[in-house]
Order: sequence, then C-alpha cells, then structure tokens
Amino acid sequence: MSKWLRLMSVVAGLTMAASAASAAGVNFTWNECASSGGVQNRTFACNSNTGSNTLFGSFVPPAGVTAAVGIEVVVDLLTEGPAYSDWWAFKNTGTCHQNQLSASSDFTSASGTCTDFFQGLAFGGLTNFESGYSGTANRARIKALWAVAPANAAALDSGTEYYAFKFSISNAKTVGTGACTGCADKVCLVLNMIRVAQPAGVGNFDITDELTSRTATWQSEVAGTCLPVPARNRTWGSVKALYR
Repeated sequence: MSKWLRLMSVVAGLTMAASAASAAGVNFTWNECASSGGVQNRTFACNSNTGSNTLFGSFVPPAGVTAAVGIEVVVDLLTEGPAYSDWWAFKNTGTCHQNQLSASSDFTSASGTCTDFFQGLAFGGLTNFESGYSGTANRARIKALWAVAPANAAALDSGTEYYAFKFSISNAKTVGTGACTGCADKVCLVLNMIRVAQPAGVGNFDITDELTSRTATWQSEVAGTCLPVPARNRTWGSVKALYR
C-alpha cells in the first residue's frame, strides 16, 4: 500500500464529527513557533532569488487528546489588490511561482521550545491549493495533513504548545528574467484550523481559537494589523468575515 493510501487510512476519522476545543488554540508565526520567539510579520526587500521564508503552525490542544495520530490544517491567504498575486501562486501548472511552497512536519532539527509530538515519524504534506477560493479573486486556500502509524499515537498535554507544521516559501523567481510579480504586496495568511485526529471511534478535535496570533502578515508595517487593501482601510476585524 502506498504511503498516501496509508495516510488516508490512518486519518480516515478526519471526516467524523469533531469536538470543539474552547480551551485550546492555534498560533501561526514566522521563523519559529510563537513561544520560541516567532513573529507575526515578515518583511522582505524582494531583491534576491535565494533563501526562503518559513511559517510555523503550532497549537495547544484541549484536554482529552489521548491518542493523536495526525493533523489536518487549513490556511487561507489574502493578497493585496483585486487579483491573486503571481508570487503567491504556488500550485497550479503554469503558474509563476509553481512548486515554491513546501510543507513539512519534521521538527527533529528545530531549535525552539515547542514540543514535537510527531518525533519525525509523520508522513503527508500538501493536499490542496485553490486560488480564487469561495469566489474571491485574491484569496486562496491551502490544505495539508500528516499522520503517524497508530502504534506511534501520542497523548497530548493541554498545557503544552506543540509544533504542527511549517510552510517554507522560496525566494526563487523574485528578481531578474522570469520574475513573478507580487512579492512586495501585502498579504494575510490565516491559520483557520488545526484538526487533531485520533483513531476511529476515539474522536477528533477542531482547534480554531487564537492563542497569540493565528494571522501571519507579509510586508505589513504594523504587526498585528491585517491590511491587505490599504485603499479600503480594511483591518483584520473586517477581513475576518471572509473566512467564516
């Protein structure tokens, strides 16, 4: 059986009804997980094709996670302007920045203080990238999932912040011939949900509440402000309605 089929088998329970996690929450920060000094905003001069930019998704689980075997994540992007920016078009064949987004749940070399419950044993990755999501031209949705074998299921502590996943965005095709437009655009990246999966019959948990920040910003001058369309003075309070 392929790894992907085994992954889908392990997390088959993801489609089951999940419990709300009011005492839990998610973080989405650049450079490291939130409790290890991760920051909300990332600024890049857009003057190089080398290097990358890494986002860390992390979470504090609710009480009652006794056998975590996987996670599913949902991230939304909103780019500046009426159309989706080419620099952020990572997936579809023929798009400018195709394959410049990678996803991982391997934190065996991480230097931060968040806990790695996967211990490098998970398999999985990106499952979907949809630009123009929900009829909004400058919005995209990313989905990803990872899982471990049932024998490696882990009990999670409700007072601990855990690494979940990381996205790495390459600076390739930023300048020079074939460069993608839109690197300098302001962008909001919103971690809408981390679903913690347990074996079928045990129960899953959808974690959607914010801890420090579920919104990471790109090229924003003010950390904590989501201002993708400055001319309309749209702050995160009004943008949030797009993600309901």
